[in-house]
Amino acid sequence: MNCVIRKWRLEDKAALSRNLNNTNILDNLRDGLPFPYTEQDAEDYIRAMLSADPDKCFAFAVTLDDEAIGSIGVFRGENIHSRTAELGYYLGEPYWGHGYATSAVKQACEYVFAHSDIMRIYAEPFARNTASCRVLEKAGFRLEGVLRRNAVKNGKTEDMKMYALLKGQE
Repeated sequence: MNCVIRKWRLEDKAALSRNLNNTNILDNLRDGLPFPYTEQDAEDYIRAMLSADPDKCFAFAVTLDDEAIGSIGVFRGENIHSRTAELGYYLGEPYWGHGYATSAVKQACEYVFAHSDIMRIYAEPFARNTASCRVLEKAGFRLEGVLRRNAVKNGKTEDMKMYALLKGQE
């Protein structure tokens, strides 16, 4: 089985909806995603990613044998942070623990560094999300610090970790 990132397709909406319709995933993402996550929500997201500015938004389906199993995106900052971008990703729960997330993170970062002037990609997982922290470490990201009491998720105050990968470091 081959894990590859690629541009989203509208026909990915059923797989996107199926994989994201899971509180174990949503509990590790930022707020704002609907639950339940419908195929219409998925289609709206895919359309938004396909129409986004390609120099600011690098959004990909994470696929296994061409079926979407997750999502990964790198989003350019603004103003003095215009050459910095934030990384976000998730995989459907059945695909955890197989190295697919690490592969997708490496592929996305390589693509962004090769096709843009972005020089730094960072990610801010919840400190309790040890699996995501490990993915970033295996992909070459360095821990830059802990952001104490940085967020409130599901009514609980959360620490987050700041990881970054610099162009040329990968």
